[in-house]
Amino acid sequence: QVQLVESGGGLVQAGGSLRLSCAASGGTFSNYAMGWFRQRPGKEREFVSAISKNGGRTIYADSVKGRFSISRDNAKNTVFLQMNSLKPEDTAVYYCAADRGIATSSIRAAYDYWGQGTQVTVSS
Repeated sequence: QVQLVESGGGLVQAGGSLRLSCAASGGTFSNYAMGWFRQRPGKEREFVSAISKNGGRTIYADSVKGRFSISRDNAKNTVFLQMNSLKPEDTAVYYCAADRGIATSSIRAAYDYWGQGTQVTVSS
């Protein structure tokens, strides 16, 4: 059983940056592809970004491409989401998730474990 704990959320002005972290425990971190999802007010949870087990492949939602960057440190059991040029529409609860499958997936159902989420609020 993998436990995931997100941190780094907060309130930021439009155009600002935040770096989210997700610390994993209870499993072999390098056995999992990792993803970030978000749930905006009144919306379904949606894919943001994912990274392969060794960090060699990354994928992004079109809405964040060029502004967000995902990375991981397998020695520290942590995945990061660097968010730049933030917009009010990025306001959401951000969740990290772990996928023990083979592919780097944008599909919510592919992920086996989820964190509790961290709130990101971008003011205009």
